[in-house]
Amino acid sequence: MGSSKYDVGNGIHRVPTWRIAGYALNNTATNLYLFFMSFIAYYITGWVGLGVVLAGSFSMIMRLWDGVTDPIIGFIVDKTDGKFGKNRPFMILGNLILFISSFLMFFVTPSLPEGAPRILFFILVNAVYYIGYTFQCVITKAAQSCVTNDPKQRPLFTVFDAIYNMILFTGGQVFVSSYLAAKYHGLGKDIAMFHEFWLIVAVTSAIFTAIAVISIWPKDRREYFGTGEVQKITFRDYFEVIKNNKAIQMLIIAASTDKLGIAAKTSTVTLIMYAIVAGNFALSGGFQIYTTIGNVIFVILGVGVIATRCGQKKAMVLSSWIALIGNVLMMLLWGFGDPTSLSLPGYEGFNGFNFFTVSLFTLTVITGGFQQVSSNIVVPMIADCTDYETYRSGRYVPGLMGTLFSFIDKMISSLAPLISSICLAAIGFTTQMPDVDTPYTPALKGVGIFLMYGLVSLGLVANIVAMKYYPLSAEKMAEIRKTIADKKEVA
Repeated sequence: MGSSKYDVGNGIHRVPTWRIAGYALNNTATNLYLFFMSFIAYYITGWVGLGVVLAGSFSMIMRLWDGVTDPIIGFIVDKTDGKFGKNRPFMILGNLILFISSFLMFFVTPSLPEGAPRILFFILVNAVYYIGYTFQCVITKAAQSCVTNDPKQRPLFTVFDAIYNMILFTGGQVFVSSYLAAKYHGLGKDIAMFHEFWLIVAVTSAIFTAIAVISIWPKDRREYFGTGEVQKITFRDYFEVIKNNKAIQMLIIAASTDKLGIAAKTSTVTLIMYAIVAGNFALSGGFQIYTTIGNVIFVILGVGVIATRCGQKKAMVLSSWIALIGNVLMMLLWGFGDPTSLSLPGYEGFNGFNFFTVSLFTLTVITGGFQQVSSNIVVPMIADCTDYETYRSGRYVPGLMGTLFSFIDKMISSLAPLISSICLAAIGFTTQMPDVDTPYTPALKGVGIFLMYGLVSLGLVANIVAMKYYPLSAEKMAEIRKTIADKKEVA
């Protein structure tokens, strides 16, 4: 490895920054489908034939299935080392499965007879969909360790990933609220809405996957895997890693509880807060546009300054504290302020800035930016855990690390749709989801605030507690890199 143009000495290997930016699009490719599928409850209740609570339960069951397949797929990745690399085949295969299965879900399902045939077909295809999703997702985490191990470069994935995600979810919300909802007179009332939505998502995701494959190409080689030696991995090794790798244990606790809160912020919750409580659904997309640039600035601050200089652990702790304080303040603002006064330039009803608008904007920019840091920095931290396992036991098991993390993460976050459905059913929404024309009630406002800010606050508290026991400081990682480099020299 010493002769490689990517090796810079002291056990550190790098890549040009553009390759990190391109590789991060692999996560954006799957997040496109994640965003699309966040509207699945409208499709299930409107075109598959399930009620609201059953729709939420179905989403939970599918997430559980997604989690169950993770260790198996991780094992396959760890056993793979062919002429096409360890990671690239699964990026391509995963995206192809996503493309085909999602097409079947949204174009074929409605043509089947109502009742059992339609429901069973949808369940089967959805199960295949999640296999493809896991194939591609695991590489976002597993390939981190071979892309770069430079402590000043590895956190850059978080910057690009956060920026892409903010553009995706902000632009996506604007697209749905200002274009799709207006064109099709609501969400889920016209099957053509899902067809148009799918085409944009599927094509864009395929393009992003191709860019990611090209970006990782020269680093997807054995010389950048662990100690550079061929390994025999068994399922027994998995249990030993789970038992003894404290770093991945603490990271799972932090990230899974954080993800539960984030996953609870469904499209229905956004609709409740902006269309019903604030009274203008179009503001949901507009508000995200106005706050995204500010969010990006704080992401760059959190990663570029804190993570690259002080280590990823310190970045996680500080960003979690700031995001927690911000979420609590926003709960108070929505609870005791006047949400109907929210107004933005360029949108109907704007009559100047007011206390609620300015306060919500300021808190959203700061909180959203640092919350992006605390959630997105988890991915490069998994690479640290992979290196720690190689240092600790000599095993290079990035597939295990990625899928073990994803398995627990999905088990916890799968509860989010069910929690949302139960909360809505408790206030009377048992057969239909709230829509843009649903009248305001204090109960809806309370549920909206809890799901938008309450659950994620609890997740941020878990971040802070777990990081107290996370062993991988910046100093420890320097020791790990040196030890692995020494092992490679011997090999």
